[in-house]
Amino acid sequence: MIDKLEMFVALAREGHFGRAAEAYGVAQPTLSSAIRSLEDQLGVQLVWRGSRYRGLTPEGQRVLERAVGIVAEARALREDMRAARHGVAGKLRLGVVPTALARVARLTVPFLARNPGASVAILSRSSAEIREGIEAQVIDAGITYLDAAPPSRLAQVPLYHESYRLIERGTDAAPLCWAEAAARPLCLLTPDMQNRRIIDAHLAEAGAPVSPRIESNSTIAILAHVAMGPWAAIVPEALADGFALPRGCVSRPLSAPEARHLVGLLVMARDTHTPTLAALIDEARRLAGGD
Repeated sequence: MIDKLEMFVALAREGHFGRAAEAYGVAQPTLSSAIRSLEDQLGVQLVWRGSRYRGLTPEGQRVLERAVGIVAEARALREDMRAARHGVAGKLRLGVVPTALARVARLTVPFLARNPGASVAILSRSSAEIREGIEAQVIDAGITYLDAAPPSRLAQVPLYHESYRLIERGTDAAPLCWAEAAARPLCLLTPDMQNRRIIDAHLAEAGAPVSPRIESNSTIAILAHVAMGPWAAIVPEALADGFALPRGCVSRPLSAPEARHLVGLLVMARDTHTPTLAALIDEARRLAGGD
């Protein structure tokens, strides 16, 4: 039954029979047959059917809640047995908020060094997409903001505190306050990004709400505009200090007040994880001691 539950979870995640079949690596008739067989075994209809996929029935939603956990436990068991024979191996899907991409190598490089049989796919995602992706098993873990307490089904490992810099053209690198930063023609991340909501809150606290003329979900696009001038951007310290700034630009600390927000690793709260994910969590705990 495990393989049928895995296909059912894939269907719920993809919302399309063809995409679910492709994601699971079977032909569409095979997946459809497995779903019908699962319905026969459970004695309920799981999927609303028509000319195309129309969603899960109420019974299907209830089954999905249980199936996600069962599939995760089955995957953990398989990987645990494989690790017992060959050591930690497997590919982790790691969602990372764009502003943490500059620091993710501090976690993944030592993790991969300790576990040469493992690999990591790093995916740029918003904080909301990370939480949803972990719960839907689209990703295994995420690096995101931890300021809000997570739901009980999620667990977190703090990694570092994020502070902020203003990037602009010029030679003056002296600190400035948030109200002064707001007076610049700003390029900011889009409002669906947690970093943007944090920045908006600090600007509002300083009595300086701002309407940026350029918004993007890519920090690369933002810095490209700053490089062309006459724009400025508010970015995390890790991004400002971790990479070469655009030619002719400076990084200016933002103070009055200084803002610091906690960033960390987010995973499903389980008694057991796959050996590969457990190794990543252990590495995150080691890294946390160095902030």
